[in-house]
Amino acid sequence: MELTAGEEGTLNGDYGQVKQKAMEILVALGEIFKADRLIEISSVQVAGVSYKTIGDAGLEWIRSMSSEQVTVPATLNPAGMDLHLWKQMGIQQEFADKQLEIIDAYTNMGVKAICSCTPYLTGHSPKFGEHIAWSESSAVCYANSVLGARTNREGGPSALAAAIIGKTPNYGYHLDENRQPTLRVNVEASVYEESDFGALGATIGRIVNNGVPYFSGVKNPGADNLKSLAAALAASGGVAMYHLDGVTPEATSVNLDGVEARTFTQEDLSGSYEQLSTFQSGDVDVVTIGCPHASMSEMKKVATLIKGKKVAKNTKLWIFTSLATKLMAERFGYLGDIRRAGGEVYTDCCMVVAPVEQFGFKRMAINSAKGAIYEPSASKVDVLFGTTGRCVDIAVKGHA
Repeated sequence: MELTAGEEGTLNGDYGQVKQKAMEILVALGEIFKADRLIEISSVQVAGVSYKTIGDAGLEWIRSMSSEQVTVPATLNPAGMDLHLWKQMGIQQEFADKQLEIIDAYTNMGVKAICSCTPYLTGHSPKFGEHIAWSESSAVCYANSVLGARTNREGGPSALAAAIIGKTPNYGYHLDENRQPTLRVNVEASVYEESDFGALGATIGRIVNNGVPYFSGVKNPGADNLKSLAAALAASGGVAMYHLDGVTPEATSVNLDGVEARTFTQEDLSGSYEQLSTFQSGDVDVVTIGCPHASMSEMKKVATLIKGKKVAKNTKLWIFTSLATKLMAERFGYLGDIRRAGGEVYTDCCMVVAPVEQFGFKRMAINSAKGAIYEPSASKVDVLFGTTGRCVDIAVKGHA
């Protein structure tokens, strides 16, 4: 990989050990993937934030880097708890102390403590064609697909290294040739709900693996639909980009000649819902919404569905969102409607990376295909995957 004189100097330790370590990570990554050079980036989103996922070893590594400052705007992935309401969640003191240490280490470096998997909804939204280095799988897929930015799916260390240096290796989805479709999907099923798009993504992700699907036949999808599709594709197959005919910005410039084609039927949609659930009836301990973090329109939807009702005595309704969205939802009255019904809204965190095993939950209803894929193994719970409406109904009844 060709380096500039300044990059060589950084690699040789001329600008300190932390920058040297960061450059070593980027150069090693670039050599593995045969990058020709490093390219400048405009923003970073860093994973490796929850104490549940990185533990003490991860905390020590972040501390070892924390004497340096980031050189581009950078935000964080969700933590393992609400940074303010962690006691209300049921988080233990020891976990909270470690989690806050992680956040402090990042903020000491200049990383903004905006802990969200939807940075594009919190003012951290790149422009078309911009090169970035983001980590969270659904955010990466959304940025590449919907925004037309260019990023690989960075790990926590490589994202932090990129934030310190302000550059990333030029390979993968930064290059035109890797953004071309590898599978064409004609959607015959009626997909409308966010969970429908999640079910679609879960099925196609398993088929395409880490390829680039091109969807046709989908009519008038909203931003929340596109978010759900991105999350499910990334969770089930490692997809970092998709194209949607007539919607995503690069769909008109791709080459579909010789690309394998298949259909997604109504039967496929029903089968995906069934496959994403580990139970279909019975009592439910918790209903979770907001994976990825709920948008304002999703907050409005939940508030409308739950207004004037009450969450069942032995069931919890937890909605996860960014702090910015929560504050806006409060101004619009949605937060009050949810809380009066007995629901709770948490920020900075996500059930997938929270220590759910501490809460005693056994059965969860969820409207997120990504969550339905991860939670059985990550949190040792059974899941029922359904629409937002069904999930709210379960929260009120206490059972499916």
